[in-house]
Amino acid sequence: MTTSHNLVYLIALPLVSAAILLLLGRIADKWGHLLATLVSASTFAIAAIEFFSMRSRSGAARPAMQDLFTWISVGSFNVHASLLLDQLSICFVLLITGVGTLIHIYSIAYMSHDHDRRRFFAYLNLFVAAMLLLVLGDSYLNLYVGWEGVGLASYLLIGFWNQKPAYAVAAKKAFVANRVGDIGLSLAIMISFAQFGSVSFSGVEAGVPHASKAALTALGAMLLLAAAGKSAQFPLQSWLGDAMAGPTPVSALIHAATMVTAGVYLITRSHFVFDASPTAQTMVLIVGGITLLFGALVGTAKDDIKKALAASTMSQIGYMILATGLGPIGYAFAIMHLLTHGFFKAGMFLGAGSVMHGMNDEVNMRRYGAIGKVMPITAVTFGLGYLAIIGVPPFAGFYSKDKIIETAFNAGGSKGIIVGGAALLGAAITAFYMTRVIVLTFTGTKRWDDQVHPHESPSLMWIPMVILAVGSVASGFLFNSGHALVNWLAPVVNAAGHEEGKALMQPMTVSLLALGVVAVGVSIAILKYRTVPVDAPAGNILTKIVRRDLLQDDFNDRVLVRPGQALTNFFVRMDNSFIDGIVRGVGGIVAVSSTNLRKIQNGYVRSYALIMVVGVLALLTTIWMVTL
Repeated sequence: MTTSHNLVYLIALPLVSAAILLLLGRIADKWGHLLATLVSASTFAIAAIEFFSMRSRSGAARPAMQDLFTWISVGSFNVHASLLLDQLSICFVLLITGVGTLIHIYSIAYMSHDHDRRRFFAYLNLFVAAMLLLVLGDSYLNLYVGWEGVGLASYLLIGFWNQKPAYAVAAKKAFVANRVGDIGLSLAIMISFAQFGSVSFSGVEAGVPHASKAALTALGAMLLLAAAGKSAQFPLQSWLGDAMAGPTPVSALIHAATMVTAGVYLITRSHFVFDASPTAQTMVLIVGGITLLFGALVGTAKDDIKKALAASTMSQIGYMILATGLGPIGYAFAIMHLLTHGFFKAGMFLGAGSVMHGMNDEVNMRRYGAIGKVMPITAVTFGLGYLAIIGVPPFAGFYSKDKIIETAFNAGGSKGIIVGGAALLGAAITAFYMTRVIVLTFTGTKRWDDQVHPHESPSLMWIPMVILAVGSVASGFLFNSGHALVNWLAPVVNAAGHEEGKALMQPMTVSLLALGVVAVGVSIAILKYRTVPVDAPAGNILTKIVRRDLLQDDFNDRVLVRPGQALTNFFVRMDNSFIDGIVRGVGGIVAVSSTNLRKIQNGYVRSYALIMVVGVLALLTTIWMVTL
């Protein structure tokens, strides 16, 4: 383990810059966005320096650590505020700072007319600092601080335009859903302390072989609950679509490249727990499989371009979660898909923002059409991301998603058939709904009003889109070449050197199957959406259900919201009638008693003398009775 003194700057720089922009207020309006962008670029430079320094070292010397201070010291329980940069966390640090810097640059132009642009950039840097703390903390408790910071920053960014009630509601919905998941992480920390006397990753890993299966299953279940909340996985997925209320750069940074991947990081970082608990690992597979199909189905019916991409994000994170449930071989492929997804999905979200910029903030794809003719850079960069996500070779998604599908099929037995089949079906639906987005937005005939004049975005917006498009093309090949990423991550997620079992389905067979279902999905979408009405048709009952997000909000409303409101109203009535009734009753008794006692204070000496005589007689009587 190497000691580094630079890790703290990765967190401190964006955190301090956020504080400066918030505390200075309007003074920083003219230059706040430039400071925030410069700081984000500086953190990327530090991350790159650390990465190349790590590559120059070998073996156990590769990870770097920085001990800041002792946070908690009670008896034998000690928690240090320490930062850990290893082969896993550096992947996230580079993604957060690299993609984050591109989104900062994009936001300079995208938010140029917003009165509160300085505050927006302050929130962006607060988010970056919290996300970096999340992936750099060396214990679950340190991670938890960043985890909560990310939740706060996402709430502020989703509700940035909170003058619109619907946007404020969306921010609260995301916050509440994430808090449910946060309870899982809190309980996981408590279980770790109770079972192992430690909350550090190394301490928990050392104690896992001596823990009971029940304890490991409980710990894994709580970690999975936390991951489901932050990564919008079943059953805590309902907040992600509404979170598109935030500015489009927020969707690109938080809901495509970074925050929603925190759950994948948590499970991968906790691989020793899930590897030791087959039950918890099966739970991960189930959640990932359900979510990848759930998100894909929802994406087929969304006319809002950002919500279609949000559903796609939910589905792709489902692939990553599923991969982490496939054991030591799957973790590296989950991270590979996470990194490639960071490029192509962030690029597509920025492309959606570019389209909205040229279409007077219109988000309904049925009112687009033929935009590719007037916005060629946006169309090409978005198109490259599209080819990457549906898995066309040699684009990024072909390498990462195919590896997940292959590993799923090779899990063996009925599990392999079910999980692999779900992943393959998800690929087909992905090809359908993403082709639908392309056809409705960039091809066909124009369907916009004459008052709208679509145009290409300024260079500060399209340059980041071009860079991300290059990543969409090349990243998968680079990560897969010579098993580069698998070998890089092996010391962290596969230190025992587990190898893939007997291949039940060869890579070429999986690739041909995947390409076959992709071709089917693309063809159906083209045939169906070559010509579309501006207004969505009513559709059959199944279509209506899918358009309503498979009734997830209806379910939550009936099962959680209404019973919760009824319970709250019951307690309010109990408080008013019983608790407050007791208080009011005591007050009434005191008032009545004081009124009656006040009557004897009449101001007559004879009355007072009589009271004294009665008192003396009562006292003498009492003494006499006691002495008998």
